Amino acid sequence: MGSFGCNFTCGFCQNHQISQVKAPSNFITKEKLVELILTVENNIGIAFTYNEPSIWFEYIYEVSKLLKEMNEKAAVVLVTNGYISEEPLKMLLPYVDAMNIDLKSYNNKYYNEICGGNLRPVLKTIEIANKSCHVEVTTLLVSNENDSMEEVEDIAKFLNSINNDIPLHLSRYFPRYKMDNPPTSVGDMLRAEKVAKKYLNRVSLGNI
Repeated sequence: MGSFGCNFTCGFCQNHQISQVKAPSNFITKEKLVELILTVENNIGIAFTYNEPSIWFEYIYEVSKLLKEMNEKAAVVLVTNGYISEEPLKMLLPYVDAMNIDLKSYNNKYYNEICGGNLRPVLKTIEIANKSCHVEVTTLLVSNENDSMEEVEDIAKFLNSINNDIPLHLSRYFPRYKMDNPPTSVGDMLRAEKVAKKYLNRVSLGNI
């Protein structure tokens, strides 16, 4: 489930039609949403994704809390850029089963110039979330921006310092939105996978 808007302005955003503009939408109350989650056949829970979940924190918190009160086995998943303050993160985590967190770079300049944010809060989110729920990390390797083997190694070392079983998904970039860099080469993706596997047990490639 998603909404619209984001607290980043990434030039390569794959969901810019909803993250960077106010897209057509329909509001559903938390009670109606939880009822839907629990009554759809074979449904196991809810994933908050598409745009950044943390910018509609209050709604996600209320839905997740109510869902767990109604059925503690129902899964709550967040697909997030991790750019959230510690206090609301810690409020939400007791009701979250898993998070896929984007670690867009290990370079604060990249976060400043490409994403319109800062690196440190994202690193802190990964550290805190790992203590509470299942965490996976996704890094989009953008050609000529964050695709050096040195940076891949820095990311892998950081995750290793927390938990070397954190799955790292290295995703191949294609031109999107405002960015027209050429697609990241398959060769670089394979080299990045090899580097990351020196430090992490679970590394996979995407968009190959």
